[in-house]
Amino acid sequence: MKFSYQVGMCEPNHYLPLAIAAEEAGFDGITIPDSICYPEEASSKYPYNKDGSREFLESVPFVESLIAVTAMAAVTREIRFATFVYKLAVRQAPVVAKQVQGIQSLFGNRFDFGIGISPWEEDFAVCDVAWEKRGKRLDEQIDILRGLETGEYFGYSGEIHEMPANKMNPVPTKPTPLLIGGHAEPALKRAARVGDGWMCAGADLDQLHAYIARISQLREEYGTLDRPFRVFTTGANAFSKEGIAQLESIGVTDVIIGFRNVYEFEEDKPLDEKIAMLNWYAGEFIRG
Repeated sequence: MKFSYQVGMCEPNHYLPLAIAAEEAGFDGITIPDSICYPEEASSKYPYNKDGSREFLESVPFVESLIAVTAMAAVTREIRFATFVYKLAVRQAPVVAKQVQGIQSLFGNRFDFGIGISPWEEDFAVCDVAWEKRGKRLDEQIDILRGLETGEYFGYSGEIHEMPANKMNPVPTKPTPLLIGGHAEPALKRAARVGDGWMCAGADLDQLHAYIARISQLREEYGTLDRPFRVFTTGANAFSKEGIAQLESIGVTDVIIGFRNVYEFEEDKPLDEKIAMLNWYAGEFIRG
């Protein structure tokens, strides 16, 4: 089992010391949540909490994810980073490709790109991107990310995107792992078909087992079972050795530790308290 510490939804001056502390404590990775903005009015329902409310996000600070990764990678040596998850569908794929290539080139391929579709229709409106065909848009964006990372001339003509042939430099020495987020059937299919892993935003053990079983079934259908595949999840099971063993037994490869319910409003904790908590966890479950 690998262990990632979640950094984000906190004061910006917490990011760098938490990254340093997590690496020193022995965590394998750091995950970073993503948010564009908080719309004044919204009709979208949030799919990952019980009542679909969004109020827990109001006035919560979010440093832009790729900027946060860059800053934390610059003050660490070996720990990996992953977005959990980046709302790629509302961004321009070639610009994001260039940003990711820069992160990988500067910091030795330490970035795993967790991507998905924002559940907020308002994110699309703010970014002036069509809400319709958003799944198809993401599928094409994945093709563009992979094509531009080769360093060769690459153009694209799809249902949503038209991009003349171009090449980018520098590019990573290894392909960037793409981790697909989302619980809906199209997201599970996307993860199985083109992903290097899947990121679960929260589920109990039975639900999680069902999701992983479905992805395995789909990977068999798509002929992708021979490809390495990681499964990230959060949850209370990661806070006992028995629970971690249960997660491992159903196919989880990475647990994300955040010491908070990110889907409900909670006061942010002081930095020294956060560092003490991550050190406690590492002593109990990573180094212990």
